[in-house]
Amino acid sequence: MHRLRARQIVRAIADAATRWHDADFPPRVRVLDGICARTGYSVPVVEYALDALFGSIGEAALVETIARELGTLDVLDRLTPRGDGMSAQALPVGTACIISSRTTIGVAIVPAVFALCAKNAVVVKDREDGLVRAFFDTLAQEHDAFAEAATARVWSGASQDLGEYDAIAAFGSDDTLREIRAQTSIHARFIGFGAKASAGYVTREALGDERTLRGVLEAAARSFVLYDTEGCLSPHVMFVERSAHCPPERVAELLAAATERAGVEFPPGKREASVDAALLQARSLAAFRAASGQGRLFSDERGSFLIVLDPPLDEPPLFLVRALAVYAVDSTADARRYLQHHGVTLEALAAPSARADVVELASALGASRVTPFHGMQRPMLGGNHGGRPRIVDFVRWITVEL
Repeated sequence: MHRLRARQIVRAIADAATRWHDADFPPRVRVLDGICARTGYSVPVVEYALDALFGSIGEAALVETIARELGTLDVLDRLTPRGDGMSAQALPVGTACIISSRTTIGVAIVPAVFALCAKNAVVVKDREDGLVRAFFDTLAQEHDAFAEAATARVWSGASQDLGEYDAIAAFGSDDTLREIRAQTSIHARFIGFGAKASAGYVTREALGDERTLRGVLEAAARSFVLYDTEGCLSPHVMFVERSAHCPPERVAELLAAATERAGVEFPPGKREASVDAALLQARSLAAFRAASGQGRLFSDERGSFLIVLDPPLDEPPLFLVRALAVYAVDSTADARRYLQHHGVTLEALAAPSARADVVELASALGASRVTPFHGMQRPMLGGNHGGRPRIVDFVRWITVEL
């Protein structure tokens, strides 16, 4: 990779992503069934994921992100004056290993892309569907330098020696990350992305106009059903401020209707029997409580989703497939107390506006994004996923003081 300039690398990656953004691109078509089989997601959900992923990896977005974090793209190619009498260059850390998570489609591709932009050699622990390997094959077609620099393999457990890598980015549960960290060199950079949840917050200002509210809830419903509520960017709990304009019961009704429509666009995938049983049990419990005057539940005839209004506050979010708890609150303080009580750390908080107390709520819960509902499952390439930079972790600096 050292013989390529940063601009060449960026352009090759962007061109490869453009090809993968085409739903008829043959390599994409070939891996589609494998992704569906591995994740259990329906074809429309997988297509959405691939469109969102590769649609975000554009040349302008890559250049903008790198320049924002490093100051300029040129610093990857040569010593660049800093303005303080010194010059600096961002060098590769060496060989970077990216370990994918089980659920999120193509989650390893974005960190791998930035590691390559920093001129590192990259090894990715691919999933069984071979998505990353297929994308790397396309990169090699753009320039043969990627054939050696970008490698995707499938391995399990300790069959791979992680001590040989100079940087490791890993996605998974906190226990999984601890196990991986224990296998890495003490000198390696460890970039861990642990388990998080996301939440929605509907402000009372959004309740004053039902047309506006319907638009918010349509977007919320799509985010809710996508990926069967798995992954850190899915809304696992929603808070609705009490308002005389529109009571929480009406909001839940509108959300349920929007969820039915979203389920037509993004139907449920294949579920294990135990998953359906857990959802049915939660639905039966919610129905029993509703009959006793405690909260309400909303679902469809097939039981394909479950929305529970005001379940007991001493219970954590449902964390089930297409299941969502909705709580009526007076302010963000109520939401904060609930989430902190249950030890929920947020990745994203979706809201109709960036009201000051909403942003403060996100900050207090560790969120790295405050986003409209329609952007919940479409993070920007330059966004700091997990609160971390995109390329900084994959470079080491040399400064010249002469």
